[in-house]
Amino acid sequence: MNSRILSLVSLSKRAGKLVLGFDPVKESAQKQTARLILLAADISPKTEKEIHFIAQKNQIPVAKMPHSMDEVWQSVNKRAGVLAITEQGLAQKLYHMLSNEKEDWIL
Repeated sequence: MNSRILSLVSLSKRAGKLVLGFDPVKESAQKQTARLILLAADISPKTEKEIHFIAQKNQIPVAKMPHSMDEVWQSVNKRAGVLAITEQGLAQKLYHMLSNEKEDWIL
């Protein structure tokens, strides 16, 4: 388990730059305030498909975390499988940590 990822997610929450839950993340994506959407490892395939559709439509990168909803819950005190980071720097750092790609930040 990479605790650095959950530490950055927790830091995002303390900074007020974290959106938790499907509907709030969807709204954040539509308002173009989300910079990165994160998915828990045990998210349902239906929810994952819907989030990918929303993210693609709004040109927001999506990354899947190697952590379950319960691990997210322990980190941010709310059980959620869909999260959005609204701060560019934190989003970029998390994206690069979760992505095997070594390419520059695109979106």
